Amino acid sequence: MILSFSFVLALACLAMVAGPLLPVFFGLFVPYAAFLVFLVGFVWRLINWGRTPVPFRVPTVGGQQKSLDFIKPSSLDAPYSHWAALARVLLEAFAFRSLLRNSGAELSVDGRLLYRTLPGLWFFALLFHYSLLLVFLRHFRIFLENPPALTGALENLDAFLEVGRPRFYLSAASLALALFFLLLRRVLNGRLRYISLPGDYSPLFLLIGIVVSGLFLRYCAQSDYVQTKAFVAGIFSLRPQNPAGLHPAFFLHLFFVSILLASFPFSKLMHMGGIFFSPARNLPNNSRAAHHENPWKGPLEFRGYADYENEFRAVMREAGLPLEIDPDQTSEAKE
Repeated sequence: MILSFSFVLALACLAMVAGPLLPVFFGLFVPYAAFLVFLVGFVWRLINWGRTPVPFRVPTVGGQQKSLDFIKPSSLDAPYSHWAALARVLLEAFAFRSLLRNSGAELSVDGRLLYRTLPGLWFFALLFHYSLLLVFLRHFRIFLENPPALTGALENLDAFLEVGRPRFYLSAASLALALFFLLLRRVLNGRLRYISLPGDYSPLFLLIGIVVSGLFLRYCAQSDYVQTKAFVAGIFSLRPQNPAGLHPAFFLHLFFVSILLASFPFSKLMHMGGIFFSPARNLPNNSRAAHHENPWKGPLEFRGYADYENEFRAVMREAGLPLEIDPDQTSEAKE
């Protein structure tokens, strides 16, 4: 954790100090390069997963498989058809169903193994993802010169409390709350902390840095909104403008977003696309009813015992094993 935090802190210092000094590099080159790496890496990972053969029918099941007519099957936990498997994947992608069914196991005082549901992780994961989606959709008013009407409607819905000026967005608070919960869960849980790697902490710290720098830009920094919007809209319309004069916190915010985008295809965040290519989820559990052909299966080469003996005859003779065909005895018999 300390290594990941130090890395993100070093990136923050670099952007805050060097951003205003090299505005073209941090404001134009870095975002375009990061988006190119993200796009190429994301597509490459999906193509690689799509081309990978699945040698076995390996769906993860959690219920009764379809068998006899009088036994009720579990259509989502053991999907029999492709439509049921698709429904399970969609529920997993948009409702995080496996997290809702997450259970914790612990030993009681009398030595019994007890299972209990843990809905907290599911709730905060759902809160984080949909808050992030809402924040992203709201940013279209900055990305585009003429944002769609949906952006304005979402913005009004998000700030319906009308607290403060500028308006307070509920999605910003819920996003920050969910991120801090996910970080504290990983830090305070000893077993989870033991198996955590720097790659688990770095995306969390980057996302927290993005949220904090964005909140600072909105509520604390005296940044020029018109200039910022013109610059960001110019990036998205491929008509970039000179970023000189923008607030240093904006370079920090943009740099964090760029680093997250560039590292996305090579981190665990790639589960966003990988969930649709997981054979444990997208395959129907119909191995009893349908034959599954191994795509790696090639033409079989059979070897008879004569071929085996011809290859290992010297070793077999030295070990004293009987030989069906002994060249020495055959030549003596001919003589």
